[in-house]
This record gives sequence, C-alpha cells and structure tokens, in this order.
Amino acid sequence: MAAVKKGTPARRKSARRVPSRIARAARTAIADVLRVRKGERVVIVTNPFDDVLTISAALYDAALDRGADATVIIQPRRTSLDMASDAVIHALRSEPEVTISISADKLGKDRFGMEKPYRFGRGRGSWTHIFNALMATGRSRSFWSPSVTLDMFARTVPVDYARMRRQAAKLKRALDRADRVLITAPGGTDIEIGLRDRKGRADDGAFWKPGSGGNLPAGETYISPTNYDADGVLVFDGSLATADGGGAFVPRAPVTVDVSGGLVTAVRGGAGARRFERSLRLGEEAAQKMRGRTGWTARRIATYARNARHLGELGIGLNPAARVTGNMLEDEKILGTCHIAIGANYDEDAQAFTHLDCIVKSPTITTIGRNGRRAALMKSGKIC
Repeated sequence: MAAVKKGTPARRKSARRVPSRIARAARTAIADVLRVRKGERVVIVTNPFDDVLTISAALYDAALDRGADATVIIQPRRTSLDMASDAVIHALRSEPEVTISISADKLGKDRFGMEKPYRFGRGRGSWTHIFNALMATGRSRSFWSPSVTLDMFARTVPVDYARMRRQAAKLKRALDRADRVLITAPGGTDIEIGLRDRKGRADDGAFWKPGSGGNLPAGETYISPTNYDADGVLVFDGSLATADGGGAFVPRAPVTVDVSGGLVTAVRGGAGARRFERSLRLGEEAAQKMRGRTGWTARRIATYARNARHLGELGIGLNPAARVTGNMLEDEKILGTCHIAIGANYDEDAQAFTHLDCIVKSPTITTIGRNGRRAALMKSGKIC
C-alpha cells in the first residue's frame, strides 16, 4: 500500500480564506483556552453562514496545527426550540475530547436524550442532551459561541485571561458562600434571590481540563438561583434575548418584570415588553407541543411550561473588551453589568425549552450569608 503523503485531504487545512485577526483569535482559543493536544479528536459544529463558517474554518486550521484530529459538521440553523440534526448528536456520542459549537443561533436539542436521558455507569445524574452529559461527566471539554460574529470573535477572544480568571474566582467564592443576594440598580431593579446550596461557575476561558467549558467570548461568573426563590422587580435596561428567532434586542424603553416565588408574573414596558412576553409564551407553547411524544408525561410538560418563566441564572459580566451590540453572547459579558436568565437553569433541575438572558446595567449586588451577614459584591457596576 502506498504511503499517505503529507497534505492529503485527511490533513489538509480549510480552503476558506480566513482574515489574520480571526486566525489569531482562533489560535488563542485552541492553544490557550482549550490547550488542544496532538491526537485529540475535535468536533466543531456550525451552520452555513459566512461568519460562523469562517470562524469554524479558522478553528479547524488551528486544531490541525496542534496535531489534532479535527472535524467540522455543518447543520441547518437551529434555535432553542429546535432539535439538532441526528448526525450532530451521533458525532457527539462518539465522545470526542473537545467539542466546539460555533452556531448562528443554538446547537439544538437532543431528541434522543429527551426521550431517554443519558446515564453513565453507576454515577448519579441524568442528562437530556449528550453535550451536557459529556461535560458533566468529564468526558469532553468545550466552548460554545451561539450567534458569534467575526468582529466579536476577533475583538473579545484575545484578552487578558489572567486578570479575568482572578476576578471570576473572587466572585465565585462570594456566591458560593451566599445564602441570598440582593440586587438593586439605577434603572429600578430591586430583587432578592435565593442561592442556598448552589455553586457558582466561572466562565473565564480556562477550558483545558476534562469537563470544563463555557462561552467564547468568555467573561462571567454565574450561578443557578435556588428554584422558585426570588421576589421583587427586575428592570432590564440593556439587551434582552428572545425565542422568536430574531436574536437579542435593545428595547427603546426598559422592560419591567415582576417576580414572585421565582417566577415571572408580569411584564411591562411597551413594545419591548410585548416582544419579551411573546418569547415567554413560545417557551410555554414548546412544552405543550411535546404532548403525545415518548417520555413526555403530563407532569413533565407542565414543569417545562412553568419553567419558561423561571429565574434560571444570575450572571456577572467580566470581559473588558465586550460592548453593547444587541448580541447576547457579547452583551452578557460586559464588565459592569449583570444578567438574569428566564427559563432553564444550569444545574439541570429546572428544565425548560428556553433560556432568555436579560441585562441590568450598573447593578449593586449584596450577598447575605446564612448568619445574616451582608457583604458588598458590586457597587454601581464596580467589583468590590
């Protein structure tokens, strides 16, 4: 048999032209963030759109430069309400060491896992998506960049990760110790959120250990609030995510959300509020559409529908290069802001079809310990 020559299709770089600033950011992502090693399998999932395809090509080339076995899979655009292509799920089921999602919107749900949740060996826990199962059990490491653009990737990926990681670790320690948190802001936000027995997570670009991962651009510390334990008012005066396929938007007037028992009870504030309310209803309707499908009991459908209005995340932005763009992937990382997500949480015990991040500018955040002691975490957008 003839020897395989260097430069055969199995090892050839992408033919897509990649701007130098994108190639530089991709090298940072592969070498510094993921620390990809020779021989590792890297699966990159993307869509047929110029920005995400170009970024995926740059990541593919950077992975080959590290000696990895890289593969790019292109599926049609998916939203948070859609199922991923079966081929994507099967590729992830092969348990690659590194998985990367560079999507125009979302990776998509896992129809197999939603019918029969994944369990591994004798370990505890089950997951409705193979991606989450691989991450939770340390079988893969990853980053995901839903709705990323060329400008965003080039500008916000090559940053000072050492400083970001110090800040993220500091905030995580404070949230881990907290029993509750109070958030106020000049826009009118005034809410108390339970955090008992929850642990924070640092999306700080240190994704080289098995099971680690987060967004690129990185730059937040986040936590899943205690289920159904939040009361007050949220005023979103930055951008808001939607489930209508149109991405995030910056409303002309702030959107006010009333919260009781950890659930959104009312949305007020003009056209922006009406659009956001519509997205909450889409999350509820998506659950109802599962009626009659394998594994979808009446109780499960009701839980998913209820959680479409559930407070699923508190996050604090830390990326100094992030700015308001109307793209939530970047906006939620803006230093000096916090965001609340309505919908599914990250602890997998409050599941929903949607997860809608919404920005609060210049917050003051105070933690309350189990002993009642209060500590300032952030004042008017400045980390204490």
